[in-house]
Amino acid sequence: MTAARIIIWRHGQTDWNADQRWQGQVDVPLNELGREQARTAAPALAHYGITHLYSSDLSRAAETADILGEIIGLPVTRDPRLREINVGDWAGRTKYQIGAEFTKVLIAEEAGEDVVRGGGESVRQVAARTSEALDEIAESVPDGSVVAVVMHGLAARVGAFELMGLAPDQAKAFRGLENCAWLVLDRGLRHDGVECWRLAAYNSQFFDEACPLPTAETTEGIVTGS
Repeated sequence: MTAARIIIWRHGQTDWNADQRWQGQVDVPLNELGREQARTAAPALAHYGITHLYSSDLSRAAETADILGEIIGLPVTRDPRLREINVGDWAGRTKYQIGAEFTKVLIAEEAGEDVVRGGGESVRQVAARTSEALDEIAESVPDGSVVAVVMHGLAARVGAFELMGLAPDQAKAFRGLENCAWLVLDRGLRHDGVECWRLAAYNSQFFDEACPLPTAETTEGIVTGS
């Protein structure tokens, strides 16, 4: 039993997003623009034929998921493993404050060191946590299911890359997900017949009719991360 597709949707805007403040796992709610973003994007997501809906238990993701759930008539399963990175005492500071006060830490991270942010978590810890959750969710649903998972910017990106078998550092080549944008992962087969996940869409904010569900014919011979 496994999903055919995972759609990972970032929550709508919060006041801290607007102020460019690090949120981490602080439970900052959606602002009115964030709710409007979710209401605007949800009908497009509904076209994907979602069969199961999950979200982080932080309110900004939970409320975003609830808006979609009301439209498609599905309950939302909360999972705390889908939370954003824990940035400890960096939470609430602007990106400029972090850049000025923790320059050496950020430089070390850019150089490939797996630093712990603000006494909370490192990026690789988040990748392991979220990819495990995504894998378990995908394996818990009937074959051919389309699962939507409402998450957070960094956690969504590195979790998806880890699930595809790519290093979290490779996620740096991709711009962060915008508020209420999503990425699509499809299950396929490598040349050796081993199942894998591949990126079918990234930073989408509209339904893409050119992104059909994978079939045996379209997934055979796909290499991980291609």
